[in-house]
Amino acid sequence: MLAPGQTQQVFHSSELSRHSTRVFAAAEDRPVEVTRRDGEDLVLMSKREASARDNLLQLAATLIGVATDTRGTLAERMSDAMPWMLALSPEDRVTCASALLEAARASFSTGQPHLAVAELTSWQETATAVAAGLGAAPVEWLDTEAQVERP
Repeated sequence: MLAPGQTQQVFHSSELSRHSTRVFAAAEDRPVEVTRRDGEDLVLMSKREASARDNLLQLAATLIGVATDTRGTLAERMSDAMPWMLALSPEDRVTCASALLEAARASFSTGQPHLAVAELTSWQETATAVAAGLGAAPVEWLDTEAQVERP
């Protein structure tokens, strides 16, 4: 996905064979178009970019399903679609639902899939940690000032 106003780099298929290092380096940065005389133009992108796009499309499909369901609150509908959210507190489910929607909107409007994917991953990892019991014990803060020697 390209951000609005961002242009896609274009290479001729002959450049791919003669200057493959340059074309591959460009494709690692963002998808590039490879034009062909004898067939349909192609897009070359990194596996990371393709995976991010797939993850964003999966999230979009989930959010569309949630948006078209009219039962319950947004957080309840999203928890039904993404059961890992049930490990979060009810307040965190509301926050998570809102954060995921905002990140998805930002990803689609800027052409940056990593925004929504990172937010989704962060919340999933948080839910996994909560389910494992992490964060249930009180935090013991260390007084770092007492350990610092003063001149």
